[in-house]
Amino acid sequence: MKTQGVDAVKKALDILRAFSQEQPTLSLSEISKKTGYVKSTALRMLISLEDSGFISANADKTYSVGPEVFRIGSLYQKTFRLETVIRPVMRDIVNRTGESASFFRREGSQRICLFREDSAQALREHVAEGDVVALDRGAAGRVLLEYSDANPLRPATPDMVARLPIVSVGERDPDIAGIAVPILSASAGLAGALTLSGPAFRLTPERIAAMAPIVIAGGSRISTALGSPFYESWQPVSVVGAERAAGR
Repeated sequence: MKTQGVDAVKKALDILRAFSQEQPTLSLSEISKKTGYVKSTALRMLISLEDSGFISANADKTYSVGPEVFRIGSLYQKTFRLETVIRPVMRDIVNRTGESASFFRREGSQRICLFREDSAQALREHVAEGDVVALDRGAAGRVLLEYSDANPLRPATPDMVARLPIVSVGERDPDIAGIAVPILSASAGLAGALTLSGPAFRLTPERIAAMAPIVIAGGSRISTALGSPFYESWQPVSVVGAERAAGR
């Protein structure tokens, strides 16, 4: 028999999940509407969450997430010790392509953006670190599903490498395209997905083909640094030439 969870804890977590990048502050009425809990129940949860530092009550009678959420979120990032390896590669990819780079990790049936480097382009896909999106759509989601059983201690088969990068056009948003590759770690297996994304009108088939080796090279650099030989069978191409073809 499955052990049941604590109802009050679930309600408190539902309230925290009601906040988002688009709605960082919410009134009691909005929280009640988004969670389905009556105001009296929502208020009791908010008081407990505020006492613990997970919620902050604002002067205008709205609420926002508290500093304890940031502390735990920062701890979550540091737990994987990935940032010092991944972020420099992401910045390099952005500089070479002019598009935005993200790193997603699977969490159950969803995926979370752990790291993000935005391009300098005024028009770009808007994703923030900490955003949670569906797992079954988009290039990163498909990588996290298709490469979940990849062996991090062996080089990928030629067929596995030939499928990279995974390309997605208009799956999550009709105006957005992305390409992604898996990141393997000797100790953690499939650590996540490295993604390059931008407006579909800029990520034409020709530019995607030109940027593909840049993204794969980035995936190779990170995976190698994490102790995985997954990309050993990939034959590097001239990234400089690809950079020119990508329009940079």
